[in-house]
Amino acid sequence: MSNETRRFSTGADGNEELSKGEIFDVLQNQRRRYVLEYLKRFEEPVGLSDLATQVAAWEYQRPVEEVTNDQKKRVYTTLQQTHLCRMEEAGIVEYDTENNTVARTPYTEELTVYLEIVPGSEFPWREFYLSLGSISCAVVAALWTDLYPLTLLTPLEWATVIAATFTVAAAYHTYSGADMQLGDDEYVPDEFDR
Repeated sequence: MSNETRRFSTGADGNEELSKGEIFDVLQNQRRRYVLEYLKRFEEPVGLSDLATQVAAWEYQRPVEEVTNDQKKRVYTTLQQTHLCRMEEAGIVEYDTENNTVARTPYTEELTVYLEIVPGSEFPWREFYLSLGSISCAVVAALWTDLYPLTLLTPLEWATVIAATFTVAAAYHTYSGADMQLGDDEYVPDEFDR
């Protein structure tokens, strides 16, 4: 995947290059992320009314049955007038204004990777693994030259230490990153009501 652009189909009129900045611009809004969350659960197009009701339920953190008409209307209006149009322009969804339906595109599911983030207080994992690999290579090189104090452990013991360190680091990375998503402090829809 390129760091600069991805190709998003815009339909019969050709292709448009969408940079990561544009993707993040589209996805910076919580409602748009909720739209993606809802759409990834359906293969077929969904009605705008159902979508708005579910997004309102997630925003107000209440069951679908308890969403008021005013709450639904606010969400419906902004989705219809702003968010879905912007998402369609980017090729992220297909919005049929005549039938008031919204459908996934081939790129809808791919965008979930952009929702993962590294919290500001966290050491970037790629740098951590690069450092760990560099230290491991240095230890192996030192073992080849019988450099003291590394000779206090056998090469097999060093291999065990290195393997255990990578395994523990990867396990921690997997566990801690499982729920890291853009807007981690916002309500994340676990349950789904339709």
